[in-house]
Amino acid sequence: MERSESVDEDVQASVYLENDEIRERDGGCTLRIGEDALVCSSEHEIDVGFCQNEQRKSEEETMGEFDEQSGLVVERKEFDAPAVGMEFESYDDAYNYYNCYATEVGFRVRVKNSWFKRRSKEKYGAVLCCSSQGFKRINDVNRVRKETRTGCPAMIRMRQVDSKRWRVVEVILDHNHLLGCKLYKSVIRTGTKRKCVSSPVSDAKTIKLYRAHVIDNGNNVNPNSTLNKKFQDSAGSPDLLSLKRGDSAAIYNYFCRMQLTNPNFFYLMDVNDEGQLRNVFWADAFSKVSCSYFGDVIFIDNSNISGKFEIPLVTLTGVNHHGQTTLLSCGLLAGETVESYHWLLKVWLGVMKCSPQTIVTDRCKPLEAAISQVFPRSHHRFSLTHIMRKIPEKLGGLHNYDGVRKAFTKAVYETLKVVEFEAAWGFMVHNFGVIDNEWLRSLYEERAKWAPVYLKDTFFAGIAAAHPGETLNPFFERYVHKQTPLKEFLDKYELALQKKHREETLSDLESLTLNTAELKTKCSFETQLSRIYTKDMFKKFQVEVEEMYSCFSTTQVHVDGPFVIFLVKERVQGESNRREIRDFEVLYNRSVGEVRCICSCFNFYGYLCRHALCVLNFNGVEEIPLRYILPRWRKDYKRLHFADNSLTGFVDGTDRVQWFDQLYKNALQVVEEGAVSLDHYKVAMQVLQESLDKVHSVEEKQD
Repeated sequence: MERSESVDEDVQASVYLENDEIRERDGGCTLRIGEDALVCSSEHEIDVGFCQNEQRKSEEETMGEFDEQSGLVVERKEFDAPAVGMEFESYDDAYNYYNCYATEVGFRVRVKNSWFKRRSKEKYGAVLCCSSQGFKRINDVNRVRKETRTGCPAMIRMRQVDSKRWRVVEVILDHNHLLGCKLYKSVIRTGTKRKCVSSPVSDAKTIKLYRAHVIDNGNNVNPNSTLNKKFQDSAGSPDLLSLKRGDSAAIYNYFCRMQLTNPNFFYLMDVNDEGQLRNVFWADAFSKVSCSYFGDVIFIDNSNISGKFEIPLVTLTGVNHHGQTTLLSCGLLAGETVESYHWLLKVWLGVMKCSPQTIVTDRCKPLEAAISQVFPRSHHRFSLTHIMRKIPEKLGGLHNYDGVRKAFTKAVYETLKVVEFEAAWGFMVHNFGVIDNEWLRSLYEERAKWAPVYLKDTFFAGIAAAHPGETLNPFFERYVHKQTPLKEFLDKYELALQKKHREETLSDLESLTLNTAELKTKCSFETQLSRIYTKDMFKKFQVEVEEMYSCFSTTQVHVDGPFVIFLVKERVQGESNRREIRDFEVLYNRSVGEVRCICSCFNFYGYLCRHALCVLNFNGVEEIPLRYILPRWRKDYKRLHFADNSLTGFVDGTDRVQWFDQLYKNALQVVEEGAVSLDHYKVAMQVLQESLDKVHSVEEKQD
């Protein structure tokens, strides 16, 4: 559909420009979502020092000089550097602007890449870079001409937007070489060729520039900027991201560095009409792959915002095949507003292309509203961990606090039926006189979203924390504290991810070497899943197999055709460590092998409970039915998941992001399988090297 014309071949830049986009309107700004950071633009017209058919002012008033060769008036003392969000009426205007900036700073410009639509031949994207960018090709090394390139990273990337203007979407200002004397020779872009043009002052061209700086709330803008006062007047607004001086630059520099080392790293910065930063989103390649595997159940943690942390961090996490928390993406938000959460979730949906089955969050009305808008079909549930942690804060002032806390805990964890929960709750509020407590009243009104007795039909993959002592902790719990500054967090961020990735890799290796010596019973259920599940998930299931021996009675109490209700008695540990006997009802369908316990362990944790196993064993079933062996816990889940998607998925011949995702997943399989043993490692390394050589041979043929 589209073609690229390039002076220097640059796959990465073309990938960024050719990504599919998702557009939405939010507060009058156009959001563009692709594999790069495209920023909302504003309509603030700024004079950058070009004039036409006007009498030239004195040098003292304009602080500029006239270039006789280019016909451009350049304001040298207040020349704004390129910034993400700048817009120009045409490509020529954008080119001339960057060329004049280069003249002022002391370097020359060349066109690195240009992109054209195939049918209309209309240009829609370009990368302008420093003339010292890149290096000579191998075939050109022996030429007499002296090497002048240094691999300089300085560049701007721009593209045409819906308004037909040209917007700057990426800027790198730093050079890796000495800048020469200011160059007073400039060029005007005309058509497809560049030429120097001489013209009088009266013919100097007017270029309209629409600026949208990304700035800190602490007025971290260019002091020479003509919009400085406007930024100062709006600083400290509650709908802006709360950052200290230099934080926004630290964020952007970090993202640029990540894109160099992680080509599929994605980030988006949302700014308002004044160019001030509101929200930020990012996700790396590993997170995107993890989301494709484990995006069925996610936890949105906004505790840093509600807890008034210095970093307004929001994390979206899932549960991998080892039952470990895996990061799916991060965000920095201006505040707890529906608009901010809606923006974050909409971007996440557009990037990950994943609609979760279950979403778990803290109780937050704006977040709840945003989820209902973006994911109307998902089951939104509240985190029981967060509710239990707030008991001391919300009820600690009561004179009978200990009694209320115990009654609350008993109503939540020890009731198996709705009628039992209602009775226990009624006893608590009436017996302790807390019927008018506002927090308890609001909890009761929303009980269907957090109380375990109401959530038995919702799949949680272990995130529910439905048993006493289980907690749902923040992903960066050990790395982020209330006073942690943003710059420190960005340094710790990579360390935290490396540690998590290492844990998952080690768990993969341990799962491949699981042997029968680790079996603790002679139960066929244990043997069956020891061959299928990852080691960590098998250990959790193994506990249920062992606890089958605490269930001493399985009796049939009701029959209705193929449906049979069994009563399983179990000795459990009650108050003061006393042993108690509890009854668990289990529904069994003999015709289809369906079993369902009233404790709903399978939906909460993803594996059958001891009571269901007892009923299967009672009915002579020797293997767990396949419907209760979830693929997401298998040790080979990633390989099977990728194979299924590869067979049915369509590969777009123009979507380089899709190419990257599939190549990344394929390579990841080779890495994981190659780490099993030294022999596997040697074979994997040989295959990877052979593949790389073949890819290089394609480039040589094209040259």
